[in-house]
Amino acid sequence: MIFGGFTRGSGGGLRPAGAACLGPDGLLWQTGTPVARSFSTPGGCRVTVLGRCGADDAELSALAGRPLPQDVAWRWSGAYAVVEQRRKECTVVHTDPSGALPLYATRYEGGWAWSSSARALAELITSGVDPVRVAVAVFLPHVPAVVGTRTFFAGVQQLPPGARCELTAGRALKCTMVWRPDPLPGPAHHRLRSALEDGVQLRVAADPALTCDLSGGLDSSSLALLAATALPEGGALNAVTVHPAGQTDGADLTYARLAAAHHPRLVHHLLPLGAEHLPYTDITAVPATDEPAPSTLTRARLEGQLRWMRDRFGSRTHLTGDGGDSVLFLPAAHLADLLRHRLYRRAAAEAAGWARLRHSPVLPLLRDAHALTRTDRAQALTDLATALEDGASTAGRGDVRWFPELPLPSWATANAVRLLSGAVHQVAAAADALPGLDTAVRILVDEVREVARTAAADAQLAAASGIEMHNPFLDPRLVDAVLRTDVRNRPPVHAYKPALARAMAGVLPETLASRTTKGSFNADHYTGLRANLLELQNLADGRLAALGLIDPAGLRAHLALAAAGIPMSLAPLEQALAAEAWLRTLDHTATTWSRPRKGARRG
Repeated sequence: MIFGGFTRGSGGGLRPAGAACLGPDGLLWQTGTPVARSFSTPGGCRVTVLGRCGADDAELSALAGRPLPQDVAWRWSGAYAVVEQRRKECTVVHTDPSGALPLYATRYEGGWAWSSSARALAELITSGVDPVRVAVAVFLPHVPAVVGTRTFFAGVQQLPPGARCELTAGRALKCTMVWRPDPLPGPAHHRLRSALEDGVQLRVAADPALTCDLSGGLDSSSLALLAATALPEGGALNAVTVHPAGQTDGADLTYARLAAAHHPRLVHHLLPLGAEHLPYTDITAVPATDEPAPSTLTRARLEGQLRWMRDRFGSRTHLTGDGGDSVLFLPAAHLADLLRHRLYRRAAAEAAGWARLRHSPVLPLLRDAHALTRTDRAQALTDLATALEDGASTAGRGDVRWFPELPLPSWATANAVRLLSGAVHQVAAAADALPGLDTAVRILVDEVREVARTAAADAQLAAASGIEMHNPFLDPRLVDAVLRTDVRNRPPVHAYKPALARAMAGVLPETLASRTTKGSFNADHYTGLRANLLELQNLADGRLAALGLIDPAGLRAHLALAAAGIPMSLAPLEQALAAEAWLRTLDHTATTWSRPRKGARRG
């Protein structure tokens, strides 16, 4: 499902093929299952809520007689946007703070076109790929601050999350930040429980036959048990655990079975993964999305699971725990915040805990934390740009930083470095939209928004298999609840999701709630890399090389070393392969725009 619209005087009724108009003026459109609700204000303004929103009709009607509240895009559960269409040329779009429902805009016919699909807008204006954005995705995915409002298409920009955006014909875009995660008193677990419970109940009410991941971790187990509880009497939740074929033991399966046995309405299913599901398998067959989706390299596994659930259970809606790690873990920069707030004893204790976790000495952590108290976001970005220009490695400078370490691979070209450094300088020079936040909170805002936006691309992958995928941990109301925790009530930086464990008291089995580790599929990635090496190496002379971003011979050599089991980070390889696979989808897919026939009905 995608939606969008035009400002008055532009578009002329244009909409993508298969889209239905929303409202009498033809300025709004939507494809897929209708989830829009509209009402009119006494002043003649038409307000439309787009996406899954937990407000009932009475709550929405109560908004009709007054200006919309600033928190209208995160007051209720779900991920949604609110659009005001006024009598004159102005359209006002209220975006959600987490970016769980990313929205985009471009100039068109003297006015503005906007949509939940950047790709659809790029097709509308026949826009090409933005090589700067591609370079950032491949080489600086760990610095989401550099993305800003860029999209993968030139001339198409993302509307800032948590903002009130005025789109007026003949004028520049005007965006006012209305969300800010200023601290609230008290711990977050009550707010977290309420937001997560309401978000799950919203999805269950919309589709009681939904399915859910059950990996054995805290995030998916919480969702599965909340969903099972929210089902109507006589309902059953089909929860799925994927595992390597032939391996039916191990910690993840043990905890998944423990969660499944904790609720009578939860029906547990095991899905074995064979060689056909290995990572890197047939990645160029990935469906078209707005940007490279996180599951591009594991496409075979994801699509295999989705098809299996659809064929076996008739699944139309699926819940995942994606986003929980980003929202619930604190970055090590939290140590600097403790020092800044003069919580010295706690800073020392948490540094000791982090050092034990990482098997590293304590004093360097505290020195780095003290240095970070004197480094703002703009300076950190400027330092990064300088390091890129000088070819200097920042590896080994410690964990307590604005941005994690990921040195550029040897196959990054000089042109790529030039583009990256220019993009970083540009963001460093711009005013921060959220100044004055604690460092850890500001880092989390960028990271959560990056994860939420890319999760929307994964949802587009799922939609291609006929399933609507939801990530309740990325709901703006939940993100707001967690990020507004004041420094004294934030969990220890080295602890494993204590806020969620406390919030889910009485929901999760105690043994599962005390879990402090999580399994991974890293071994499968190396196996898949070896099995698909030749096909992956053939991608080196592709679109990234044509954009002048990579040296094909260097990339092929790096792939061969990784497949041979040489210890290294797979991150830059995986980002490059995902970007290359996505770029190739641009060659054979398109959004067809058309104008309705005269006399056609409008909703």
